[in-house]
Amino acid sequence: MNAHVNANCISCGLCVSTCPSVFFITDGGTAAAQRDIPPETEDQVQEAANACPVSAIEIR
Repeated sequence: MNAHVNANCISCGLCVSTCPSVFFITDGGTAAAQRDIPPETEDQVQEAANACPVSAIEIR
């Protein structure tokens, strides 16, 4: 699984609070995701993507 936070991000922090081991806030103020997502966090990553208010999380 791979996740990407696109330019729609509004920096609400929901993804970070849902799955802090994968998502983080960049110095620019928007969210980003680690490149390698551990299999044990895939459910949390999917939950963060589903909950994102602007659908900024793309899962591949």
